[in-house]
Amino acid sequence: MAAKIIDPAVLAETYRNEIRADIARLSRPPLLVGILSAEHGPSRTYAEWTGKACDEVGVRFDLRMRPRMQVEDAIREANADPEVDGIIVYYPVFGTGQDAYLRELVDPMKDIEGLHPHWARALYENRRFIDPAKTRKAIVPCTPLAVIKLVEASGVAGPPPRPLAGKTVTIFNRSEVVGRPLASMMANDGARVFSFDIDGPQLFLPGPADQGHTVEETEIDRAGALAQSDVVITGVPSRDFPLVRAAEIKEGAVCVNFATIRNFDEDVLEKASVFIPRVGTMTVTMALRNIVRLRKQAEGIS
Repeated sequence: MAAKIIDPAVLAETYRNEIRADIARLSRPPLLVGILSAEHGPSRTYAEWTGKACDEVGVRFDLRMRPRMQVEDAIREANADPEVDGIIVYYPVFGTGQDAYLRELVDPMKDIEGLHPHWARALYENRRFIDPAKTRKAIVPCTPLAVIKLVEASGVAGPPPRPLAGKTVTIFNRSEVVGRPLASMMANDGARVFSFDIDGPQLFLPGPADQGHTVEETEIDRAGALAQSDVVITGVPSRDFPLVRAAEIKEGAVCVNFATIRNFDEDVLEKASVFIPRVGTMTVTMALRNIVRLRKQAEGIS
């Protein structure tokens, strides 16, 4: 039987309906500021997608284009403006470690992408609320969150609080923006996660329910990890990456591709139960969900 293909745009629309309903409860529509230093390429495309998505749900969007040497000032300006509810900086700006500094400069209470160290610490420690009363949920990175929601839609997840308990996952990508937080989130949800990148494999394991996960070195190779994985997730932006083939995966595995190019051979459709070819639409939607969450918290709306 051929794999079921999940279109992220269909699931995204469900969440956008929820976002529209939440915005209707606010005193005013949220204002999202996008800061773009590059006029061409993927960053510009992502900014255009963001603007279109904002229009569709009722979020105000202000795209501010600046030379890269003025991006820091633009972030500080947006941080200081009480009318601004969320900020997206379209990376790369410098393409160096200086971009990490810019991520840290964004006010975490306006960081709808969940990239600030404030949110990273909460994620890695499995702190899902940021107040003792547990009324204010933490923000998590929007691309990993998009993948999680799509995996849940595949039917592989079980009930909370640990919907991935007993599942094994392989992820090819351990970037600080997507792969590492995704592995952490899935381990926090109960999964055993094999994480691969050019520095070798690591194993993310669930910790106690009220604590973060653990990470260990592992000697497992690609073949060993794929053969036992219920979910396979790839995000390798290189055509040199050997495509994941049907012969490598477990019968009925859920396969997710979030790379800009396809990391799976066509034949996985013959063996996987579900194939998710992209996540972009859901990523933007999760960012909008985050800005609405922050605005609701600012207004004291649960």
